[in-house]
Amino acid sequence: MNPEFENFLDLVKKRRSCRDYSEAPVPDELIANCVEAARLAPSACNRQPWRFMIVKNCELRKSLCYEGLLPGLPMPWLKKVPVIAVLCAETDIFTHSIAPLISKVQYHLLDIGIAGEHFVLAAEAQGLGTCWIGWFNGKKVRKILDLPRSLKVLSLISLGYPANPPAPENEIKRMKPEEISKYY
Repeated sequence: MNPEFENFLDLVKKRRSCRDYSEAPVPDELIANCVEAARLAPSACNRQPWRFMIVKNCELRKSLCYEGLLPGLPMPWLKKVPVIAVLCAETDIFTHSIAPLISKVQYHLLDIGIAGEHFVLAAEAQGLGTCWIGWFNGKKVRKILDLPRSLKVLSLISLGYPANPPAPENEIKRMKPEEISKYY
């Protein structure tokens, strides 16, 4: 096996959703590295619809935790995280509105997923923990951050140093390759 691929696969295997963070601040350089990795992601027609709102301000983070989340799923660990990245889409009329009517593919959702995964893998490579969060109220998040209507909030990602990194032997049960693929 190619050593570069082995290193990449080790990184992917190591990445877990972190729900226990240290309150230590994350240096701007490490955050910028995550954004740079996301910036390099491919996108439909190279529209690059992703926008990353990096929330470090304590009061804004509190507002996101207390007002921006949907009820019923407590996330007490989120109140401790030093950074919340808010992933938004700036959509293009043709690529993200007209083309999906024909192809039935929501291109901006694929694009944001790819960019977001680049972001979390870059975080993992730098010793940071992340967790994708989908349980939020987009309108409230937009209001808290005073975002323009042109941005659609698609996800939140917590970012910080893990308080207790998971042990490598705690393997998450995954389906086997032959269960998720078929060769023709």
